[in-house]
Amino acid sequence: MKEAPAVKVAAPVWGDVSQVVYGNKNWRTRVNGITKDYFTVREWNLKYGRMFTPEEERNAAKVALVGVTVVENLLGDDSTLGKVIRIKNTPFEIIGVLDRKGQSPRGEDQDDAIFIPLKTSQYRLFGTPFQDEVRAILIQSKDVNLINDAEKQVDEVLTRRHKIGRNQEKDFSVRNLTEILATARKTLDIMTTLLGAIAAISLVVGGIGIMNIMLVSVTERTREIGIRMAVGARSADILIQFLIEAVTLSMLGGLIGTLAGIIGAYIFAKTSGWPALVNPVAIAVALFFSAAVGVFFGFYPAFKASRLHPIEALRYE
Repeated sequence: MKEAPAVKVAAPVWGDVSQVVYGNKNWRTRVNGITKDYFTVREWNLKYGRMFTPEEERNAAKVALVGVTVVENLLGDDSTLGKVIRIKNTPFEIIGVLDRKGQSPRGEDQDDAIFIPLKTSQYRLFGTPFQDEVRAILIQSKDVNLINDAEKQVDEVLTRRHKIGRNQEKDFSVRNLTEILATARKTLDIMTTLLGAIAAISLVVGGIGIMNIMLVSVTERTREIGIRMAVGARSADILIQFLIEAVTLSMLGGLIGTLAGIIGAYIFAKTSGWPALVNPVAIAVALFFSAAVGVFFGFYPAFKASRLHPIEALRYE
């Protein structure tokens, strides 16, 4: 942090996956050795309890913070403060439980983790091949606009510290989460475009189906149309009548599809454990497009019906 002016916080991490035991239960999870700055970088708050004290960090105390997934699968309830769990046969007292964080962009359960002081992880639990070695350092820049500057400064500091020459391959990597986010957005945009194309094809196919049904209806009701015209119906009246029928047909299809989508979303959410959010605006837009499809594809059959000659329509069999 002294050598990289754009860096606000640097949080080292050293840990591994380990079996954790409480009473007659055991749970395999990731145990991370960290400093309290880790939670500043991750913007992760406590649900209850307390953070590590500076003394506990310096003295490699055997204390732990746990995620809610560990609480649910290992401890069974929320009354966890003061309980003692064993990690690699080493006892740790639980001093806090973290807020639920949810899944990471890679689909990992971020709440399935235990956090202990960094020095405890390095010296008491996992050990290190080299003194004070860490697996990763999480960096937070002083400002969003300084992210690229922070990345360059960190790269320069580590290159100098590791004594890496100009033509030598680096033994570390610096990753910018904004780049990962940009990649994820591109992937999402591609998926959105593909889904939009599928929806457009579905609308065209459905519209052609409505047009065919309405053309058949016009053909079968030619004499009826002739009678209506004979008793005073205007071409505009016939046009509006068949347009209303086409819109009604497409709207009924849209309502059935909307109900099926809502029910399917909630069933999927219940079986998968993912949250379901049905946006009312999306429903309104979907129904609007259903009506628009009815008008667009129903206009030609309705126009054809309105242009029939009354006498020829009456003679039609």
